[in-house]
Amino acid sequence: MMDKKEQAVEYKHNGYNCCQAVLMVYKDELGLSDETIKKLGAAYGVGMGCMGATCGALIGASMVLGVENFEGKPILSKSKKLYGEFEKKSGATICKDLKGIETGRVLCPCDDCVRNAVAAYEFVASNS
Repeated sequence: MMDKKEQAVEYKHNGYNCCQAVLMVYKDELGLSDETIKKLGAAYGVGMGCMGATCGALIGASMVLGVENFEGKPILSKSKKLYGEFEKKSGATICKDLKGIETGRVLCPCDDCVRNAVAAYEFVASNS
């Protein structure tokens, strides 16, 4: 059986964007249908703002974090840990920086961003 990181990459290669791919591996925990996940993550296929801002895979992991960990109290410290862990693994959190749009130097390919987002979420979830 594939681990969640590789499952997410598989979704990415089968028609889901980075955000949707991360959400899909948690669909049972989230209690969401495939169709709802497609809609929820549709606008984050190339990061927020079409590569100009936050990586879509990281946004997906943030959504999972919110649904799975919000119990009527802020989860800002967990969110900060998630972003920090993702940045440590990927080299940045902004899609255009990860893809080297302005520098010509790719820091992290999409497949690895998806893997890193799942790994960062798993790290934060297991250390809470």
